[in-house]
Amino acid sequence: MAGVDWSVVPTTEDAGSELYDLIAGLYPICRSLTGEGVRDTLAIIGRDVPLDITEVPSGTQVFDWTVPREWNIRDGWIASPDGTRVVDFRRSNLHVLGYSVPVRERLPLVELREHLFTHPENPDWIPFRTSYYDENWGFCLSSRELERLADADYEVVIDSSLTNGSLTYAESSTTGEIRDEVLFSTYVCHPSLCNDNLSGVALVAVLAKYLRRMSLHYSYRFLFGPGTIGPLCWLWNNEDRLDRVAHGLVLSCAGDSGSLTYKRSRREDAQIDQAAANIVRTAGGSVRPFEPWGGDERQFCSPGFNLPVGALTRTPADHFPGYHSSADNLDLVRSEFLGDSFHAVLNIVDVLETNNRFVNRNPKGEPQLGKRGLYRKVAGGSSIETALLWVLNLSDGEHTLLDISDRSRLPYATIREAAEKLVEHDLLEEAQSR
Repeated sequence: MAGVDWSVVPTTEDAGSELYDLIAGLYPICRSLTGEGVRDTLAIIGRDVPLDITEVPSGTQVFDWTVPREWNIRDGWIASPDGTRVVDFRRSNLHVLGYSVPVRERLPLVELREHLFTHPENPDWIPFRTSYYDENWGFCLSSRELERLADADYEVVIDSSLTNGSLTYAESSTTGEIRDEVLFSTYVCHPSLCNDNLSGVALVAVLAKYLRRMSLHYSYRFLFGPGTIGPLCWLWNNEDRLDRVAHGLVLSCAGDSGSLTYKRSRREDAQIDQAAANIVRTAGGSVRPFEPWGGDERQFCSPGFNLPVGALTRTPADHFPGYHSSADNLDLVRSEFLGDSFHAVLNIVDVLETNNRFVNRNPKGEPQLGKRGLYRKVAGGSSIETALLWVLNLSDGEHTLLDISDRSRLPYATIREAAEKLVEHDLLEEAQSR
């Protein structure tokens, strides 16, 4: 039961600082479904984690989807009659509607308003809006900025390009004792948004960095791609090897103050569902049933694949203040919550790595634990003593350690510790090799 090698894992505080620093470095980059922003992001991740980059040409048919043309942007602004930029891409890359076609013209405010987007609930936030699959152009600004615009003619410039290029995704992998894989996936298609996007990117990148240093039972794969179309491209390219995906998690929204939330896979009762639910509930978080909307888990869980892939967040997307707006900035994510999310995922990994079945070697009545130094001389009981009894009672070759943890409502780590002690004293043996 080797499990996670905690000796190479940074503390929660140090991990949180590392994650936050990576987010801060990636924050200024303008990312989208395609383009140089995605490549620049992957280049930074690739400094610490070796990445295999895949380019899927524009126009490629991927199941029911078509890879869009590649979008890149250099600048964009709205200038008043005196030349002052009242909306400026250089101040915030959220100011330009994602995938805007090139524009250079002068428009009266009444016509310009048709291409302006504001946040419906907060007048100080710039919203994040896109038009990936329907050619359009526009600007996003706060309601207060819009209110300040005088009735005049404005210079409108979007210096962008839509060309036949490619969509970029990247993956990193480690080889374990067996070919079966644990898949971690996140999306890299948002511009300067910290919790909904960069927290997941940083989490998967740092997980890859440290898991690569361990000798593990499973192989591990770390996937970075644009939302929806990215996982579809990966599934399309890897359809002949999907039987290797034994467990999977889509990771996002990992840095806010909310408690951990796990959304089950379509299967509902896969081992990843049981493992993640156990760890999340132990941490005081919540577990949600599968539903066919949300993040990229819905691609992995589509009926044609039905992979055992759930989703782990803190506050789910669209439920935290600042979602898809300029308020999702470096002040929203906190290093202590990022570090906590990192350790939660490693605890899930540890469960997957060590969740064995055992057989009680002395099943007729309770073995006398006291003479083996496993029971306190003064009666009264403790959680480890209770765990010892649970493990002995349910180790019949049918129940896993995770089953015992769920049934006893004791933390998995306590159940695992009890099993290790019982193995040391020849009271327990593995039922079978995995």
